[in-house]
Amino acid sequence: MKNIDKKVVDDFGKEWEKYNQKISSKTNFNNELKSAWNQYFDIFPFDDLKEDAQGFDMGCGSGRWAQFVADKVHTLNCVDPSEKALNVAKKNLLEFQNVNFYNASVNDEVLEKNSQDFGYCLGVLHHIPNTLDGIKACSKLLKKDAPFLLYLYYNLENKPFLFKLIWRVSDLIRKTVSPLPSYIKELITVLIAYFIYFPIARFALLCHRMGINVENFPLTDYKNKSFYFMKTDALDRFGTRLEKRFSKQEIIDMLTVSGFKDIKFSEGNPRWVCLSKKS
Repeated sequence: MKNIDKKVVDDFGKEWEKYNQKISSKTNFNNELKSAWNQYFDIFPFDDLKEDAQGFDMGCGSGRWAQFVADKVHTLNCVDPSEKALNVAKKNLLEFQNVNFYNASVNDEVLEKNSQDFGYCLGVLHHIPNTLDGIKACSKLLKKDAPFLLYLYYNLENKPFLFKLIWRVSDLIRKTVSPLPSYIKELITVLIAYFIYFPIARFALLCHRMGINVENFPLTDYKNKSFYFMKTDALDRFGTRLEKRFSKQEIIDMLTVSGFKDIKFSEGNPRWVCLSKKS
């Protein structure tokens, strides 16, 4: 496969097998997952899509976002380089007859050029060797004026020094933890979720309820999220060998050179989520 780090792909396959994000009878988790989906898709123009619209979920992982998109569109093409992840997605999306699955990378050209009415790629392209090439590959698949939703890790450009310092420490931990065997990684990241994510996030929730601005608190986005979410994202964050971060301007520049226009960013978390159109 083109433009992948095989070890990163293997790691994500194991992650989605362990935390499959399946919607179940647990109402609270269903609501929480839908709330997280809304954080990404609140700027996406579903109402502007045609009735026969087909599009792609690039790097679909477990299908956790696809399960909220599939019933809003005519056809959804789920693409992922990890066979393990794709098998999890197939199980999670079993009830949908309008979803196609492709075991491929973003640069493998399994979909026809200029064939897609929309596309999204969330939390994927900062984990591949060449992010710009990945964006260009997505652009080639889209029709003119088709919307494209992208989420890339931001470089903390708008955060204070202390916040950035904490991130640097966490990144050193990531570089130490991520090459370890899977079972050790999973154990360590559960401990990180329990002893770091959970108490800091709940402290941010307490401060928020007291009327304190928690925008610059570490892990504030987890203040209302369950421990399951924290475990998943701790493994995602600290178990990943390859991670890149971008400023808002860098994302604009990459989208522009890849043939996108009308770029706008979501003002909420996570950052940066942005919507653009194929030129």
